[in-house]
Amino acid sequence: MKFGVDRLLSDPALRAPLKGRRVAVLAHPASVTADLTHTMDALAACPEITLSAAFGPQHGMKGDLQDNMMESPDYRDPVHGVPVFSLYGQVRRPRDEWMQTFDVILIDLQDLGCRIYTFVTTLLYVLEAAAAHGKEVWVLDRPNPAGRPVEGTTLKPGWESFVGAGPMPMRHGLTQGEMGHWFIHHFKIDVQYRVIEMENYDPGAAPGYGWPLGQRAWINPSPNAPNLSMARAYAGTVMIEGATLSEGRGTTRPLELFGAPDIDARAVIAEMRRIAPGWLEGCVLRDMWFEPTFHKHVGKLCSGVQIHCEDPVYDHAAFRPWRVQAAGFKAIRNLYPDYDLWRDFPYEYAFGKLPIDTINGGTALREWVDDRAAQAGDLDVVAGPDEAAWVEERRPFLIY
Repeated sequence: MKFGVDRLLSDPALRAPLKGRRVAVLAHPASVTADLTHTMDALAACPEITLSAAFGPQHGMKGDLQDNMMESPDYRDPVHGVPVFSLYGQVRRPRDEWMQTFDVILIDLQDLGCRIYTFVTTLLYVLEAAAAHGKEVWVLDRPNPAGRPVEGTTLKPGWESFVGAGPMPMRHGLTQGEMGHWFIHHFKIDVQYRVIEMENYDPGAAPGYGWPLGQRAWINPSPNAPNLSMARAYAGTVMIEGATLSEGRGTTRPLELFGAPDIDARAVIAEMRRIAPGWLEGCVLRDMWFEPTFHKHVGKLCSGVQIHCEDPVYDHAAFRPWRVQAAGFKAIRNLYPDYDLWRDFPYEYAFGKLPIDTINGGTALREWVDDRAAQAGDLDVVAGPDEAAWVEERRPFLIY
């Protein structure tokens, strides 16, 4: 298998349109070639490519900043001498003056296949800025490690944010290259756009189902994205960022687990199995203990639930992480009716809204959890039509 960046570097015909033009790159630590050379270094080494600028998304080009709303500064790259502009600093959209530093921007971001992962929104903002300034956008495509499955409610009008670029479900099942095509169609963006497609990529193939296990090294695209299991679980566990529970930040398995000092994980798992047994297929839930070294519940022993979605228990078609986590919230609400479950703080610059609602692009999930009479089927009634509609909506934009 070849990723987009590797095809670009190995095929002079693909690079030919870049000759004599100023080229920028939008990248992060996981933007590497097959031999683990960073994309920025590899492009700079091409004689026909004139690297003129670079851009970093959330967590920075260096991937050093841990949490939400920790902003990266602009700086000048000490090796290549080009300016590196932060798209997660004082601004999240490219400044007009930055757009004058290049003719073509190459986007090489490893994504996680989840609407809330902010590289999705950054792609949209760059496309819109490029359209306004007559610049060209190329996506050097990479796998979606969560694969093709679709899950979650569609973001509702008025709930757009930096973690909600448009009306799509939480788990969208597209690569970045495909997402760019959908953005251009949906938002009617008049921009020159090209995808350098992957070669021999089959998102339905075992055992990786979206990620080439045994062929490519996993490099964290963000500090708390340490492995494939996290990427698979993320469309569910990311919701814990809107809850008072720990999502495992400050441990070695962030966003694969949830817990708190004042819950009984065994009881929670039993209640999840009672209320929604069909939602828990394709994975194994294990009660465990953890003590975060930073973030929520730091230094406190937490009773936790780890979501195991790796071989031999993993079933790609059956695993539904958004529902698994919804069942976890519902179980805690049932067992502890007065539990202070929802955090209230400005989440990703969305002020005046509960983070759990910003994350889900609407209130439906929270209202279902808090409604003591609501059953699992009630959430399926809301989410199922949205999921089916998205499968059809995205169909014309699938490349692989």
